[in-house]
Amino acid sequence: MRLPPHILVVNGIKVRRPVFLIGAPHSGADLLARALKRSPGFHVTMGRASVANVVYAFARKPSIGRTPGAVRVLRDALAESWQVLPRSCGQCAESCREAGGVTGTGPCVASAEVTRFGDGSPDLIYSAPVLLQAFPDARFVQLIRDGRDVAAGMLADPACLAWFKPAILAEQTEFPNAFLGVNKDEHLDRWKGMPAAGKSALRWRSAVRMSAELRRTLPGDQLLTLRYEDLVLKPAQSVATLTEFLETRVSKVVLYGAGVPKVGAWRTALGRDDLELVEKVAREELKRLGYLTRSASRP
Repeated sequence: MRLPPHILVVNGIKVRRPVFLIGAPHSGADLLARALKRSPGFHVTMGRASVANVVYAFARKPSIGRTPGAVRVLRDALAESWQVLPRSCGQCAESCREAGGVTGTGPCVASAEVTRFGDGSPDLIYSAPVLLQAFPDARFVQLIRDGRDVAAGMLADPACLAWFKPAILAEQTEFPNAFLGVNKDEHLDRWKGMPAAGKSALRWRSAVRMSAELRRTLPGDQLLTLRYEDLVLKPAQSVATLTEFLETRVSKVVLYGAGVPKVGAWRTALGRDDLELVEKVAREELKRLGYLTRSASRP
């Protein structure tokens, strides 16, 4: 009997209620992905090329995500990413292999133990509408973090900074563009001349707005919003909330690691000019989310 088109089968396992971790860059989706990778029954991937290529194609040219073939393309990319093969981890990003404790080519899980799939690839938020079409029963966990900490993280990340080069504005980039945070093509000249701190703030602002739209669109049993600050400062409470939402035990070991990015790192990581620019660009969202207060700003 032919399976309904929305049910994907990987390694003989039906993909039910897959989990997608979304948020602005450096908002903690990767940290949560590491936690899920250590949780029983989960097979979570992070940044496989098959998925990343599709995600960034959709991000740079949003109209692709609205075409009839978009759903199949993304489903096929995830199916390839989730395959458990003898050398499958050799195609994973270093961060994914490290999180899975793999030093060679893998695999990082035994297919017989897998009951649930997930993905925490960078910038997955820009494909959220297509993911929902591809997997109507999907669960989304979105991370919200202080935009100043996000900007500080992006400024120290060469992979993020690479997207700010003028060459990224190729013919295939469409506007308005949520990925770059540019609403109109007439704003391009202003974007080109803006320092990287401002561009980082634009990306955070845009991702936060997308998160708010998802909050309005998805029912509560499909979307959970977590603050990075709670994840780091109240790990037990946050994991308990996540465990209840996903209806499966989630490991919290990685949340206690020494390498977990600190809350409020922007206070020393951002120079005065960069801080002023970030707060100017993202002021409305920072205030709405409770991050921008008189006591929280640098004197």
